[in-house]
Amino acid sequence: MTKEQYVAFEGSEIWFLTGSQGLYGEETLQQVAEQSQRVAATLDGADAVPVRVVWKPVLTDAGAIRRIMGEANEDPACLGVITWMHTFSPAKMWISGLDALRKPLLHLHTQADAALPWATIDMDFMNLNQAAHGDREYGFMLTRLRTPRTTVAGHAANPRVQARVGSWARAAAGAAAARGLKLARFGDNMRNVAVTEGDKVEAEIRFGMSVNTWGVNDLVAVLEQVADPAVDAVVAEYGDLYDMDDDLRPGGERHDSVRYQARIEVALRQFLTEGGFGAFTTNFEDLGGLRQLPGLAVQRLMADGYGFGGEGDWKTSALLRVLKVAAQGLPGGTSFMEDYTYDLESDTPKILGAHMLEVCPTIAGDRPRLEVHPLGIGGREDPARLVFTAAPGAGITLGWCDLGDRFRWVSNVIDVVPPSEPLPNLPVARAVWEPRPDFETATEGWLTAGGPHHTVLSTQLGAEELTDLAEVFDTELVLIDEDTTRRSLAKELRWSAAYHRLNQRL
Repeated sequence: MTKEQYVAFEGSEIWFLTGSQGLYGEETLQQVAEQSQRVAATLDGADAVPVRVVWKPVLTDAGAIRRIMGEANEDPACLGVITWMHTFSPAKMWISGLDALRKPLLHLHTQADAALPWATIDMDFMNLNQAAHGDREYGFMLTRLRTPRTTVAGHAANPRVQARVGSWARAAAGAAAARGLKLARFGDNMRNVAVTEGDKVEAEIRFGMSVNTWGVNDLVAVLEQVADPAVDAVVAEYGDLYDMDDDLRPGGERHDSVRYQARIEVALRQFLTEGGFGAFTTNFEDLGGLRQLPGLAVQRLMADGYGFGGEGDWKTSALLRVLKVAAQGLPGGTSFMEDYTYDLESDTPKILGAHMLEVCPTIAGDRPRLEVHPLGIGGREDPARLVFTAAPGAGITLGWCDLGDRFRWVSNVIDVVPPSEPLPNLPVARAVWEPRPDFETATEGWLTAGGPHHTVLSTQLGAEELTDLAEVFDTELVLIDEDTTRRSLAKELRWSAAYHRLNQRL
Protein backbone atom coordinates (compact mmCIF):
# COMPACT_ATOMS: atom_id res chain seq x y z
CA MET A 1 0.00 0.00 0.00
CA THR A 2 1.10 3.57 -0.67
CA LYS A 3 0.92 6.14 2.12
CA GLU A 4 -2.14 7.67 0.44
CA GLN A 5 -3.96 4.32 0.75
CA TYR A 6 -3.67 4.21 4.54
CA VAL A 7 -7.01 5.87 5.24
CA ALA A 8 -6.42 6.29 8.97
CA PHE A 9 -3.12 8.07 8.22
CA GLU A 10 -4.41 10.16 5.31
CA GLY A 11 -3.39 13.80 5.69
CA SER A 12 -1.11 12.96 8.62
CA GLU A 13 2.58 13.82 8.89
CA ILE A 14 5.66 13.12 10.95
CA TRP A 15 7.93 16.15 11.17
CA PHE A 16 11.68 15.63 10.73
CA LEU A 17 13.68 18.10 12.83
CA THR A 18 17.45 18.50 12.54
CA GLY A 19 19.65 20.11 15.16
CA SER A 20 22.85 22.06 14.52
CA GLN A 21 24.31 25.45 15.49
CA GLY A 22 25.44 28.67 13.82
CA LEU A 23 29.10 28.17 14.80
CA TYR A 24 29.89 26.16 11.66
CA GLY A 25 28.98 28.86 9.13
CA GLU A 26 26.50 29.01 6.26
CA GLU A 27 28.34 26.63 3.95
CA THR A 28 28.32 23.83 6.51
CA LEU A 29 24.70 24.54 7.47
CA GLN A 30 23.73 24.26 3.82
CA GLN A 31 25.38 20.83 3.72
CA VAL A 32 23.52 19.91 6.91
CA ALA A 33 20.23 20.91 5.31
CA GLU A 34 20.92 18.96 2.13
CA GLN A 35 21.93 15.82 4.00
CA SER A 36 19.05 15.96 6.49
CA GLN A 37 16.62 16.37 3.60
CA ARG A 38 18.09 13.20 2.13
CA VAL A 39 17.63 11.28 5.39
CA ALA A 40 14.04 12.50 5.71
CA ALA A 41 13.33 11.52 2.11
CA THR A 42 14.74 8.04 2.75
CA LEU A 43 12.32 7.51 5.61
CA ASP A 44 9.45 9.06 3.68
CA GLY A 45 10.07 6.62 0.83
CA ALA A 46 10.22 3.56 3.06
CA ASP A 47 7.28 1.16 2.74
CA ALA A 48 7.61 0.29 6.44
CA VAL A 49 6.84 3.90 7.44
CA PRO A 50 3.09 4.37 6.80
CA VAL A 51 2.97 8.13 7.45
CA ARG A 52 4.50 10.94 5.38
CA VAL A 53 7.79 12.21 6.78
CA VAL A 54 8.06 15.98 6.25
CA TRP A 55 11.42 17.76 6.50
CA LYS A 56 11.59 21.05 8.39
CA PRO A 57 14.41 23.65 8.20
CA VAL A 58 17.51 23.05 10.32
CA LEU A 59 17.24 24.35 13.91
CA THR A 60 20.14 26.35 15.35
CA ASP A 61 18.73 28.33 18.29
CA ALA A 62 16.33 27.97 21.22
CA GLY A 63 13.71 30.34 19.80
CA ALA A 64 13.34 28.40 16.56
CA ILE A 65 13.17 25.11 18.45
CA ARG A 66 10.48 26.40 20.80
CA ARG A 67 8.42 27.76 17.88
CA ILE A 68 8.55 24.52 15.85
CA MET A 69 7.53 22.45 18.88
CA GLY A 70 4.58 24.79 19.48
CA GLU A 71 3.58 24.48 15.83
CA ALA A 72 3.77 20.68 16.07
CA ASN A 73 1.47 20.76 19.10
CA GLU A 74 -1.13 22.87 17.33
CA ASP A 75 -1.06 21.27 13.88
CA PRO A 76 -3.64 18.43 13.83
CA ALA A 77 -1.86 16.85 10.86
CA CYS A 78 1.36 16.38 12.84
CA LEU A 79 1.36 13.03 14.64
CA GLY A 80 4.81 13.44 16.17
CA VAL A 81 8.37 14.58 15.58
CA ILE A 82 11.62 12.83 14.70
CA THR A 83 14.73 14.64 15.95
CA TRP A 84 18.32 14.14 14.77
CA MET A 85 21.41 16.05 15.84
CA HIS A 86 23.28 16.07 12.54
CA THR A 87 26.18 18.02 13.98
CA PHE A 88 26.74 19.15 17.55
CA SER A 89 23.64 21.00 18.75
CA PRO A 90 24.21 22.28 22.31
CA ALA A 91 21.35 20.70 24.22
CA LYS A 92 20.49 23.64 26.47
CA MET A 93 18.97 25.16 23.32
CA TRP A 94 16.40 22.35 23.34
CA ILE A 95 15.16 22.69 26.93
CA SER A 96 12.21 25.03 26.43
CA GLY A 97 11.15 23.37 23.18
CA LEU A 98 11.22 19.86 24.63
CA ASP A 99 9.41 21.07 27.73
CA ALA A 100 6.65 22.47 25.51
CA LEU A 101 6.29 19.44 23.20
CA ARG A 102 3.08 17.45 23.69
CA LYS A 103 3.36 15.13 20.68
CA PRO A 104 5.22 11.78 20.51
CA LEU A 105 8.99 12.05 20.06
CA LEU A 106 11.46 9.76 18.30
CA HIS A 107 15.19 10.35 18.69
CA LEU A 108 16.89 9.04 15.54
CA HIS A 109 20.60 8.37 16.04
CA THR A 110 21.95 8.15 12.51
CA GLN A 111 24.30 9.83 10.07
CA ALA A 112 24.11 10.97 6.48
CA ASP A 113 26.05 8.07 4.94
CA ALA A 114 26.44 4.53 6.14
CA ALA A 115 30.06 4.13 5.03
CA LEU A 116 33.02 6.30 6.01
CA PRO A 117 35.33 7.62 3.23
CA TRP A 118 38.40 6.57 5.16
CA ALA A 119 40.95 7.82 2.64
CA THR A 120 39.57 11.37 2.43
CA ILE A 121 38.40 12.09 5.98
CA ASP A 122 39.63 15.50 7.19
CA MET A 123 38.50 17.94 9.89
CA ASP A 124 35.89 19.51 7.61
CA PHE A 125 34.33 16.08 7.31
CA MET A 126 34.55 15.55 11.08
CA ASN A 127 32.90 18.91 11.82
CA LEU A 128 30.05 18.11 9.46
CA ASN A 129 29.49 14.47 10.50
CA GLN A 130 29.48 14.43 14.28
CA ALA A 131 26.08 13.07 15.20
CA ALA A 132 27.89 10.37 17.19
CA HIS A 133 28.46 12.86 19.96
CA GLY A 134 25.85 15.44 19.01
CA ASP A 135 23.14 12.88 19.70
CA ARG A 136 24.77 11.96 23.01
CA GLU A 137 24.56 15.59 24.12
CA TYR A 138 20.91 15.64 23.09
CA GLY A 139 20.15 12.23 24.62
CA PHE A 140 21.48 13.43 27.96
CA MET A 141 19.06 16.36 27.91
CA LEU A 142 16.12 14.09 27.07
CA THR A 143 17.01 11.95 30.05
CA ARG A 144 17.59 14.96 32.32
CA LEU A 145 14.15 16.29 31.38
CA ARG A 146 12.64 12.79 31.73
CA THR A 147 11.15 13.20 28.27
CA PRO A 148 9.20 10.14 27.07
CA ARG A 149 10.62 9.07 23.72
CA THR A 150 11.62 6.18 21.51
CA THR A 151 15.30 5.98 20.51
CA VAL A 152 16.33 4.28 17.27
CA ALA A 153 19.96 3.88 16.20
CA GLY A 154 21.27 2.94 12.74
CA HIS A 155 21.32 4.21 9.18
CA ALA A 156 18.01 5.45 7.79
CA ALA A 157 18.27 3.14 4.77
CA ASN A 158 18.54 0.05 6.96
CA PRO A 159 15.27 -1.96 6.78
CA ARG A 160 15.46 -2.71 10.51
CA VAL A 161 15.68 1.02 11.29
CA GLN A 162 12.83 1.78 8.91
CA ALA A 163 10.69 -0.92 10.54
CA ARG A 164 11.30 0.55 13.99
CA VAL A 165 10.50 4.06 12.80
CA GLY A 166 7.36 2.67 11.19
CA SER A 167 6.38 0.98 14.45
CA TRP A 168 6.78 4.28 16.32
CA ALA A 169 4.80 6.12 13.61
CA ARG A 170 1.94 3.67 14.12
CA ALA A 171 2.12 4.29 17.87
CA ALA A 172 1.99 8.04 17.21
CA ALA A 173 -1.09 7.52 15.03
CA GLY A 174 -2.68 5.48 17.81
CA ALA A 175 -1.93 8.28 20.28
CA ALA A 176 -3.58 10.81 17.97
CA ALA A 177 -6.63 8.56 17.70
CA ALA A 178 -6.84 8.39 21.50
CA ARG A 179 -6.50 12.16 21.91
CA GLY A 180 -9.52 12.77 19.71
CA LEU A 181 -11.55 9.71 20.68
CA LYS A 182 -15.16 10.03 21.78
CA LEU A 183 -16.52 6.82 23.29
CA ALA A 184 -20.23 6.15 23.81
CA ARG A 185 -21.28 3.77 26.56
CA PHE A 186 -24.80 2.45 26.01
CA GLY A 187 -25.74 1.88 29.62
CA ASP A 188 -23.34 1.14 32.45
CA ASN A 189 -20.93 -1.74 32.91
CA MET A 190 -22.01 -5.19 34.06
CA ARG A 191 -23.13 -5.18 37.68
CA ASN A 192 -20.64 -6.29 40.36
CA VAL A 193 -17.78 -6.78 37.88
CA ALA A 194 -14.53 -5.18 39.08
CA VAL A 195 -12.11 -5.09 36.17
CA THR A 196 -14.40 -3.21 33.77
CA GLU A 197 -14.53 -0.28 36.21
CA GLY A 198 -12.02 2.54 35.83
CA ASP A 199 -11.25 6.20 36.31
CA LYS A 200 -12.64 7.93 33.22
CA VAL A 201 -11.35 11.32 34.34
CA GLU A 202 -7.77 10.04 34.66
CA ALA A 203 -8.12 8.31 31.29
CA GLU A 204 -9.01 11.63 29.67
CA ILE A 205 -6.12 13.39 31.43
CA ARG A 206 -3.56 10.78 30.40
CA PHE A 207 -4.86 9.55 27.03
CA GLY A 208 -7.16 12.36 25.87
CA MET A 209 -10.22 10.19 25.29
CA SER A 210 -13.71 11.31 26.26
CA VAL A 211 -15.88 8.54 27.77
CA ASN A 212 -19.55 9.24 28.48
CA THR A 213 -22.80 7.32 28.85
CA TRP A 214 -26.04 7.35 26.84
CA GLY A 215 -29.22 5.52 27.64
CA VAL A 216 -29.83 2.46 25.50
CA ASN A 217 -33.19 3.89 24.54
CA ASP A 218 -31.39 6.85 22.95
CA LEU A 219 -30.19 4.26 20.44
CA VAL A 220 -33.63 2.65 20.28
CA ALA A 221 -35.13 6.02 19.31
CA VAL A 222 -32.78 6.15 16.31
CA LEU A 223 -33.50 2.52 15.46
CA GLU A 224 -37.25 3.15 15.33
CA GLN A 225 -36.70 5.79 12.64
CA VAL A 226 -34.56 3.59 10.37
CA ALA A 227 -36.16 3.26 6.93
CA ASP A 228 -36.68 -0.15 5.34
CA PRO A 229 -34.59 0.61 2.21
CA ALA A 230 -31.52 1.20 4.42
CA VAL A 231 -32.11 -2.16 6.07
CA ASP A 232 -32.59 -3.82 2.67
CA ALA A 233 -29.19 -2.53 1.51
CA VAL A 234 -27.39 -3.93 4.56
CA VAL A 235 -29.17 -7.29 4.26
CA ALA A 236 -28.04 -7.48 0.64
CA GLU A 237 -24.44 -7.01 1.82
CA TYR A 238 -24.86 -9.90 4.22
CA GLY A 239 -25.95 -12.12 1.35
CA ASP A 240 -22.88 -11.20 -0.69
CA LEU A 241 -20.31 -11.53 2.09
CA TYR A 242 -21.40 -14.42 4.29
CA ASP A 243 -22.64 -17.98 4.04
CA MET A 244 -26.07 -18.60 5.58
CA ASP A 245 -28.94 -21.09 5.49
CA ASP A 246 -31.91 -20.38 3.24
CA ASP A 247 -34.26 -19.79 6.15
CA LEU A 248 -32.18 -16.73 7.11
CA ARG A 249 -32.40 -15.17 3.66
CA PRO A 250 -35.24 -12.83 2.58
CA GLY A 251 -38.49 -14.77 2.68
CA GLY A 252 -37.09 -17.38 5.05
CA GLU A 253 -38.70 -18.36 8.34
CA ARG A 254 -35.97 -16.77 10.50
CA HIS A 255 -35.08 -13.86 8.25
CA ASP A 256 -36.60 -11.35 10.67
CA SER A 257 -33.82 -12.10 13.19
CA VAL A 258 -31.22 -11.16 10.58
CA ARG A 259 -33.18 -8.12 9.47
CA TYR A 260 -33.45 -6.80 13.02
CA GLN A 261 -29.69 -7.04 13.48
CA ALA A 262 -29.28 -5.09 10.23
CA ARG A 263 -31.62 -2.43 11.63
CA ILE A 264 -29.45 -2.20 14.75
CA GLU A 265 -26.39 -1.79 12.53
CA VAL A 266 -27.92 1.08 10.57
CA ALA A 267 -29.00 2.81 13.80
CA LEU A 268 -25.62 2.30 15.47
CA ARG A 269 -23.74 3.69 12.47
CA GLN A 270 -26.00 6.73 12.37
CA PHE A 271 -25.69 7.37 16.12
CA LEU A 272 -21.90 6.97 16.12
CA THR A 273 -21.38 9.01 12.95
CA GLU A 274 -23.58 11.91 14.02
CA GLY A 275 -21.96 12.00 17.45
CA GLY A 276 -18.40 11.72 16.14
CA PHE A 277 -17.77 8.54 18.16
CA GLY A 278 -14.94 6.14 17.35
CA ALA A 279 -15.76 3.51 19.97
CA PHE A 280 -18.70 2.23 22.02
CA THR A 281 -19.83 -0.37 24.54
CA THR A 282 -22.99 -2.38 25.13
CA ASN A 283 -24.21 -4.43 28.10
CA PHE A 284 -26.53 -7.43 27.99
CA GLU A 285 -27.92 -6.38 31.40
CA ASP A 286 -29.07 -3.04 29.99
CA LEU A 287 -30.83 -3.50 26.65
CA GLY A 288 -33.80 -1.15 27.14
CA GLY A 289 -36.15 -1.46 24.18
CA LEU A 290 -33.77 -3.56 22.05
CA ARG A 291 -35.17 -6.94 21.06
CA GLN A 292 -31.73 -8.46 20.58
CA LEU A 293 -28.27 -7.97 22.02
CA PRO A 294 -26.27 -6.28 19.23
CA GLY A 295 -24.10 -9.04 17.80
CA LEU A 296 -23.67 -9.06 14.04
CA ALA A 297 -23.98 -5.27 14.04
CA VAL A 298 -21.10 -4.93 16.50
CA GLN A 299 -18.94 -7.38 14.56
CA ARG A 300 -19.44 -5.39 11.37
CA LEU A 301 -18.63 -2.07 13.06
CA MET A 302 -15.44 -3.48 14.55
CA ALA A 303 -14.43 -4.67 11.09
CA ASP A 304 -14.76 -1.05 9.94
CA GLY A 305 -12.39 0.15 12.66
CA TYR A 306 -14.65 1.03 15.59
CA GLY A 307 -13.56 0.18 19.10
CA PHE A 308 -15.86 -2.03 21.16
CA GLY A 309 -16.03 -3.53 24.62
CA GLY A 310 -18.68 -5.87 25.99
CA GLU A 311 -20.42 -5.44 29.34
CA GLY A 312 -19.67 -1.73 29.33
CA ASP A 313 -15.89 -2.27 29.19
CA TRP A 314 -14.85 1.16 27.93
CA LYS A 315 -11.12 0.60 28.53
CA THR A 316 -10.97 -2.36 26.15
CA SER A 317 -13.16 -0.52 23.66
CA ALA A 318 -10.78 2.44 23.60
CA LEU A 319 -7.77 0.13 23.38
CA LEU A 320 -9.29 -1.68 20.40
CA ARG A 321 -9.83 1.61 18.56
CA VAL A 322 -6.23 2.69 19.22
CA LEU A 323 -4.83 -0.63 18.00
CA LYS A 324 -7.13 -0.65 14.97
CA VAL A 325 -5.67 2.69 13.89
CA ALA A 326 -2.09 1.67 14.64
CA ALA A 327 -2.45 -1.60 12.71
CA GLN A 328 -4.05 -0.25 9.56
CA GLY A 329 -2.70 -1.79 6.37
CA LEU A 330 -0.89 -4.67 8.07
CA PRO A 331 -1.84 -8.28 7.33
CA GLY A 332 -3.96 -10.09 9.90
CA GLY A 333 -6.73 -8.75 12.10
CA THR A 334 -7.51 -7.13 15.45
CA SER A 335 -10.52 -7.93 17.63
CA PHE A 336 -12.22 -7.68 20.99
CA MET A 337 -11.57 -10.96 22.81
CA GLU A 338 -12.17 -12.78 26.07
CA ASP A 339 -10.35 -15.76 27.61
CA TYR A 340 -12.96 -18.48 28.10
CA THR A 341 -11.58 -21.96 28.68
CA TYR A 342 -8.48 -24.18 28.34
CA ASP A 343 -7.35 -27.36 26.66
CA LEU A 344 -5.03 -28.74 29.35
CA GLU A 345 -4.78 -32.31 28.08
CA SER A 346 -2.54 -31.69 25.08
CA ASP A 347 1.26 -31.51 25.36
CA THR A 348 0.99 -27.80 24.61
CA PRO A 349 -2.01 -26.38 26.48
CA LYS A 350 -4.22 -24.01 24.52
CA ILE A 351 -6.58 -21.16 25.34
CA LEU A 352 -10.01 -20.99 23.70
CA GLY A 353 -11.18 -17.40 23.46
CA ALA A 354 -14.53 -16.06 22.29
CA HIS A 355 -17.33 -13.83 23.51
CA MET A 356 -21.10 -14.06 23.61
CA LEU A 357 -21.31 -12.67 20.06
CA GLU A 358 -18.82 -9.91 19.48
CA VAL A 359 -15.61 -11.08 17.79
CA CYS A 360 -14.32 -9.09 14.81
CA PRO A 361 -14.32 -10.89 11.44
CA THR A 362 -10.96 -9.33 10.48
CA ILE A 363 -9.34 -12.25 12.34
CA ALA A 364 -11.39 -14.90 10.49
CA GLY A 365 -9.51 -17.71 8.78
CA ASP A 366 -12.32 -18.54 6.40
CA ARG A 367 -15.54 -17.04 5.05
CA PRO A 368 -17.75 -16.22 8.07
CA ARG A 369 -21.09 -17.92 8.38
CA LEU A 370 -24.15 -15.91 9.45
CA GLU A 371 -26.19 -17.85 12.00
CA VAL A 372 -29.02 -17.28 14.50
CA HIS A 373 -29.01 -19.05 17.88
CA PRO A 374 -30.38 -18.53 21.38
CA LEU A 375 -28.07 -16.44 23.52
CA GLY A 376 -28.86 -18.10 26.84
CA ILE A 377 -28.33 -14.83 28.72
CA GLY A 378 -30.11 -11.46 28.74
CA GLY A 379 -33.63 -12.80 28.14
CA ARG A 380 -34.10 -11.40 24.61
CA GLU A 381 -34.72 -12.75 21.10
CA ASP A 382 -32.24 -15.06 19.41
CA PRO A 383 -29.60 -12.76 17.89
CA ALA A 384 -27.82 -13.09 14.54
CA ARG A 385 -24.03 -13.33 14.60
CA LEU A 386 -21.06 -14.31 12.44
CA VAL A 387 -19.47 -17.66 13.27
CA PHE A 388 -15.85 -18.42 12.29
CA THR A 389 -12.48 -19.57 13.60
CA ALA A 390 -9.52 -17.19 13.73
CA ALA A 391 -6.73 -17.64 11.21
CA PRO A 392 -3.44 -19.03 12.57
CA GLY A 393 -0.54 -16.65 13.07
CA ALA A 394 1.69 -14.94 15.59
CA GLY A 395 0.03 -12.20 17.62
CA ILE A 396 -0.58 -10.57 20.97
CA THR A 397 -3.31 -10.14 23.52
CA LEU A 398 -3.45 -6.83 25.39
CA GLY A 399 -5.57 -5.88 28.39
CA TRP A 400 -5.98 -2.64 30.34
CA CYS A 401 -6.57 -2.53 34.09
CA ASP A 402 -6.94 0.31 36.59
CA LEU A 403 -4.86 -0.41 39.70
CA GLY A 404 -6.22 2.58 41.59
CA ASP A 405 -2.98 4.57 41.63
CA ARG A 406 -2.14 4.01 37.95
CA PHE A 407 -3.16 2.27 34.75
CA ARG A 408 -1.40 -0.90 33.64
CA TRP A 409 -1.37 -2.68 30.29
CA VAL A 410 -0.75 -6.43 30.38
CA SER A 411 0.20 -8.21 27.16
CA ASN A 412 1.06 -11.76 26.14
CA VAL A 413 2.81 -12.73 22.93
CA ILE A 414 0.86 -15.67 21.49
CA ASP A 415 0.53 -18.01 18.53
CA VAL A 416 -3.00 -18.39 17.18
CA VAL A 417 -3.43 -22.04 16.14
CA PRO A 418 -6.18 -24.24 14.68
CA PRO A 419 -8.50 -25.91 17.22
CA SER A 420 -7.36 -29.37 18.28
CA GLU A 421 -10.69 -30.72 17.03
CA PRO A 422 -13.73 -29.31 15.16
CA LEU A 423 -16.21 -27.16 17.10
CA PRO A 424 -19.54 -28.03 15.43
CA ASN A 425 -21.71 -27.03 18.40
CA LEU A 426 -20.08 -23.73 19.37
CA PRO A 427 -22.29 -21.04 17.76
CA VAL A 428 -19.93 -18.08 18.16
CA ALA A 429 -16.74 -16.78 16.58
CA ARG A 430 -13.62 -17.98 18.38
CA ALA A 431 -9.85 -18.04 18.47
CA VAL A 432 -7.49 -20.68 19.84
CA TRP A 433 -3.98 -19.75 20.88
CA GLU A 434 -0.85 -20.97 22.62
CA PRO A 435 0.67 -18.37 24.95
CA ARG A 436 4.41 -17.76 25.09
CA PRO A 437 6.69 -18.82 26.67
CA ASP A 438 4.38 -21.59 27.94
CA PHE A 439 0.92 -21.93 29.40
CA GLU A 440 1.91 -22.00 33.07
CA THR A 441 4.29 -19.04 32.96
CA ALA A 442 1.96 -16.94 30.82
CA THR A 443 -1.24 -17.53 32.77
CA GLU A 444 0.40 -17.29 36.19
CA GLY A 445 2.10 -14.08 35.07
CA TRP A 446 -1.16 -12.64 33.72
CA LEU A 447 -2.98 -13.37 36.96
CA THR A 448 -0.15 -11.99 39.08
CA ALA A 449 -0.07 -8.79 37.02
CA GLY A 450 -3.83 -8.33 37.45
CA GLY A 451 -4.55 -8.65 33.75
CA PRO A 452 -8.27 -8.46 32.80
CA HIS A 453 -10.42 -11.13 31.19
CA HIS A 454 -11.34 -8.82 28.30
CA THR A 455 -8.52 -8.13 25.86
CA VAL A 456 -7.69 -7.02 22.37
CA LEU A 457 -6.28 -9.84 20.25
CA SER A 458 -4.20 -8.80 17.27
CA THR A 459 -2.31 -10.74 14.63
CA GLN A 460 -1.31 -7.42 13.01
CA LEU A 461 0.76 -5.97 15.84
CA GLY A 462 3.53 -7.35 18.03
CA ALA A 463 5.68 -6.52 21.03
CA GLU A 464 7.57 -3.78 19.16
CA GLU A 465 4.46 -1.72 18.45
CA LEU A 466 3.05 -2.25 21.96
CA THR A 467 6.32 -1.11 23.53
CA ASP A 468 6.24 2.05 21.43
CA LEU A 469 2.56 2.67 22.30
CA ALA A 470 3.26 2.31 26.02
CA GLU A 471 6.20 4.70 25.72
CA VAL A 472 4.14 7.26 23.81
CA PHE A 473 1.39 7.09 26.45
CA ASP A 474 3.90 6.92 29.33
CA THR A 475 1.95 3.92 30.61
CA GLU A 476 3.14 0.76 32.35
CA LEU A 477 3.35 -2.28 30.07
CA VAL A 478 3.81 -5.77 31.48
CA LEU A 479 4.90 -7.88 28.51
CA ILE A 480 4.89 -11.67 28.81
CA ASP A 481 6.86 -13.16 25.93
CA GLU A 482 9.22 -15.99 25.03
CA ASP A 483 11.92 -14.61 27.35
CA THR A 484 9.69 -14.30 30.44
CA THR A 485 10.33 -16.43 33.52
CA ARG A 486 8.42 -16.47 36.79
CA ARG A 487 11.35 -14.95 38.64
CA SER A 488 12.02 -12.23 36.06
CA LEU A 489 8.35 -11.23 35.97
CA ALA A 490 8.05 -11.11 39.76
CA LYS A 491 11.06 -8.79 39.90
CA GLU A 492 9.72 -6.65 37.05
CA LEU A 493 6.37 -6.17 38.77
CA ARG A 494 8.05 -5.06 42.01
CA TRP A 495 10.43 -2.67 40.27
CA SER A 496 7.70 -1.34 38.00
CA ALA A 497 5.40 -0.65 40.94
CA ALA A 498 8.10 1.38 42.66
CA TYR A 499 9.02 3.27 39.49
CA HIS A 500 5.49 4.21 38.48
CA ARG A 501 4.54 5.34 41.96
CA LEU A 502 7.63 7.54 42.19
CA ASN A 503 7.05 8.83 38.66
CA GLN A 504 3.48 9.96 39.25
CA ARG A 505 2.68 13.63 38.91
CA LEU A 506 2.53 15.38 42.29
